[in-house]
Amino acid sequence: MSRKLPLLMALACGVGVANVYFPQALTPLIADGLGVAPATAAIVATVTQLGYAVGIFLLVPLGDRLPRRPLIAGLLATTGLALLAAGLAPATGPLLAVGALVGIATVVPQLLLPMAAGLVEPDRRGSVIGTLQAGLIGGILLARTFGGVLGEHLGWRAPYLVAAVLTGLLAVVLGLALPNDVPAVHDRYPTLLADTLRMLRTEKALQRSVLFQFTVFGGFSAAWTALALLVTGPRYSMGTQAVGLLALIGAGSMFCAPAAGRWVDRLGADRVNLWCVLAALAAAAVLTGGSLGGAAGLVALAAGLLLLDVAVQCGQVANQARIFALRPEARSRLNTGYMTCTFLGGSAGSWLGTRAYVQFGWGAVCGLITLAALLALAAYLVGRGRHSAVNTLAAGFPSARPTQKGTGQVTR
Repeated sequence: MSRKLPLLMALACGVGVANVYFPQALTPLIADGLGVAPATAAIVATVTQLGYAVGIFLLVPLGDRLPRRPLIAGLLATTGLALLAAGLAPATGPLLAVGALVGIATVVPQLLLPMAAGLVEPDRRGSVIGTLQAGLIGGILLARTFGGVLGEHLGWRAPYLVAAVLTGLLAVVLGLALPNDVPAVHDRYPTLLADTLRMLRTEKALQRSVLFQFTVFGGFSAAWTALALLVTGPRYSMGTQAVGLLALIGAGSMFCAPAAGRWVDRLGADRVNLWCVLAALAAAAVLTGGSLGGAAGLVALAAGLLLLDVAVQCGQVANQARIFALRPEARSRLNTGYMTCTFLGGSAGSWLGTRAYVQFGWGAVCGLITLAALLALAAYLVGRGRHSAVNTLAAGFPSARPTQKGTGQVTR
């Protein structure tokens, strides 16, 4: 892998995943433009995320079976056409349908990550994954800036149309720049899907990564989906451009991803996961200040969202470094199981966050984030308890001692 290729792949991850997230900033504009309730318009973002989870499960396993370069270019072209259709949608029904298609097709980042992991030496894997993850999280966060600012000035259709052009150009560039690769397996497609489900049942390290990210990412999605309703509501009475500016502050967290990759290489994934869970708990506490309104509330929102963004981003690096070290020939399928569950958590968080805000206000959204982080902390403590029990048993049997080396890295 050349030095420039990870940067191009990181850019592709950012542009690709942004298509799933910029609709979150457009909820009030879509509601006004199509004459529907804000809660109904928020379903567009939820359906797109749900489509992303479906696409990950159905399409990403093909990365182990087919050459990735034509697969990636074809999916980007499909995404561009779906975005064009969304920008021209005349009503909520067609917008929901093509929004789901956008989510299904825009799974390119989840093909690029295992591809990059296979192109570098093991001792650089965490660092390269961190670089691509920086692009991925940057795309998630800057997508809201892109959608909010452009939508405020040119209407809700403009972000969809501009994204269609950018995605089409990216299809051409990656079709030319990515190296040729040889498929890792030649199994039939149903076998690939069955393997993904089997690994979710049998791979303990994969289950651990899923538990961490399902919960923390669910809280993250709850916060960002409800944020547009809070900022444009009576407490702040601001436009969607304000959501974009808050996202721009949070985008600074993407620079933590390469560092997180180095921490994982040095200290192990579990240690980084613990830091991320504690950061998510702190973020929930800080975000409660958003209920104050005014300048103080905006400062609390900016600081809390930045903490939450760091928690999600660094946790993602740790979790994917853990699973990509398991089975090199099955990286796409491992990533399929992990990311499908992650975005199911994101879809659930998006839906629950909207309902919590509409029924009970911003404080209830912060309560959801707290609950999600506490569940992740419980998963960490249970996992460490089991690990300590295994070490205790191993210490009692001399025949087990030769395997004791590296037990501190058991989840890497």
